[in-house]
Amino acid sequence: MIYIVGISIAFFLSLLLFSKKGKTQADKILACWLLLIGLHLLFFYLHFSKISFNYPALLGFDIPLPLLHGPFLFLYTASLTNQLPGKKKLLFLHFIPVIASYLCLISFFILPAAQKVYIFQNKGLGFKTFLLINLFAIVVSGITYIIWSMILLKQHRISILNYFSYTEKINLKWLQYLVYGIGSIWVLTFLEEELIFAGVVLFVLFIGYFGIKQVGIFTYQNLNKQLPKAVPDTSGALVQQGTNNLIENETTPQLTEFSKANSSAQEPLEQATIQEEKVEGKKYSKSGLSEKGAGNLHEKLSKLMADEKVYMESELSLSKLANRLGTLPNYLSQVINEKEGKTFYDYINTLRIEEFKRLISIPENKKFTFLSLSYDCGFNSKSSFNKNFKKATGLSPSEYLNR
Repeated sequence: MIYIVGISIAFFLSLLLFSKKGKTQADKILACWLLLIGLHLLFFYLHFSKISFNYPALLGFDIPLPLLHGPFLFLYTASLTNQLPGKKKLLFLHFIPVIASYLCLISFFILPAAQKVYIFQNKGLGFKTFLLINLFAIVVSGITYIIWSMILLKQHRISILNYFSYTEKINLKWLQYLVYGIGSIWVLTFLEEELIFAGVVLFVLFIGYFGIKQVGIFTYQNLNKQLPKAVPDTSGALVQQGTNNLIENETTPQLTEFSKANSSAQEPLEQATIQEEKVEGKKYSKSGLSEKGAGNLHEKLSKLMADEKVYMESELSLSKLANRLGTLPNYLSQVINEKEGKTFYDYINTLRIEEFKRLISIPENKKFTFLSLSYDCGFNSKSSFNKNFKKATGLSPSEYLNR
């Protein structure tokens, strides 16, 4: 039976995560979510096979459960992208609808066993208004949390462009797949229950397949050497790196999560400031960098790029460059955004394109391929080079060379 398979896999994956060495907060959330999915599937299977009628005390407990999947999707996404609210008590608000649903069902739970069975056999007789309201709440919850999770992913991409000069190894596909998967299940809400829960089983299989394939989800990988650390902002408060968690190996596709342990080996990132940054010109209202200081830092940056061409380092990050300049990452990001009108990603890759154009103009370099020269300039892949070259010049490399 397909439902038994889904139940078994959900519980097994949950057990893997709970027993995982060095599990993160996101791991714990996903483990609880998988446990919830397994229980939800189990309740449906008992009802589908009519076994639940032999245990009337269990009837009705699964009705509010769909209201939990949206919050768990949001919490997992927010945790992986380090965007959980600072006030943990606010997270309780996400569970108010499911609590309210259970409170409304108290009058059902206290009924005699025979009457419970009768109500279920007659499609919720006497509770149809509640069931319609609950269904409406489930649909609204699903739509709201899917959109909310997509917004978190978009914000995370913006942070990445303000922090990294490359994106090849930063993989958000795992989260995107989860959002699309749970969204597909909500599309089935108005269909037969058998189809809905068949979709849930496929979702569990998907989590199992891609989760095991992506090293770091159900396995432990020590990435302490790559971990970012918290650094004081201009007000003295500690902030955590916001674009961690999602590093993909270039040769073996994998998704790993940056733990927050061993902060002494980590690199700094000023997430709070980065989230305020807009290339369109939004002021850094909380920045302590003066106009004169920004001008001096911009001069130092331009001189470093001209003299040492550090943009040719393929895995150059904002924090690495800030360390070279002896400044804070948020100050450097502010200068690049305001003085250059670009994100850190676009600024560095524009310099790499200019270096490529210089190299390709040298006759001795005609014997080299575009790809080899692009690697010399700091690019990690052909697709990244082509995309950035087209963005900078409006032409492909071959079209540019022909002209």
